[in-house]
Amino acid sequence: MFTSITGFIVFTAWDYQVSLLEFTAAIVSLIGVYLGTTGKQITWPWWVASSALYALWFYQAKYYGSFATQFIFIGFGIWGWFGWGKKGARPSAMSLRSKWISLALFSVVWIAFAPYLKSIGAVSIWSDTFGLLGSAAAQILMVRQKWESWVMWLAVDMVLTVQYARGGFYFTSLVYGIFSVVAILGWTRWLKRHKQSIGKQKIV
Repeated sequence: MFTSITGFIVFTAWDYQVSLLEFTAAIVSLIGVYLGTTGKQITWPWWVASSALYALWFYQAKYYGSFATQFIFIGFGIWGWFGWGKKGARPSAMSLRSKWISLALFSVVWIAFAPYLKSIGAVSIWSDTFGLLGSAAAQILMVRQKWESWVMWLAVDMVLTVQYARGGFYFTSLVYGIFSVVAILGWTRWLKRHKQSIGKQKIV
């Protein structure tokens, strides 16, 4: 019964059949990501719901890195809900030292983790690993209300847009392309709010 529901075809795009599961996950995720650009607390339940749906779809598609990422999203979604509070996000900036340390750590873990995905039969190794680790890093930064989280989201979304297109999952590739545009929106909104908060502090 479950398989018949998740495998129900909603429509066909570019000779690719879009299932009800994939379509629903995409819509819920787009809503959650857009709400994230506003910095409102309500974004997190949408992120959790979309992550649960995408976990099922990615597992079926054998993108194991992306599958694992969804559980990270769910955990961080709960953290984000309580971390932001009712007032929502108050964007701030990372220190230069933190940026370099994070970049170095990310690079080392990325190179070290990729062979594991290969050993379990993942479809795309380097890009899926980048998506997994990059998404985790971006999510942590987002929960901590750093505007740089959207820069990381943009990089991740662009890589995954190409990955899913090459894998023949054109609808999901299109969705991640839209995510890339939304990430730019989030970047500009959060950076603007950060600069405004600095301006208010100087006036005070």
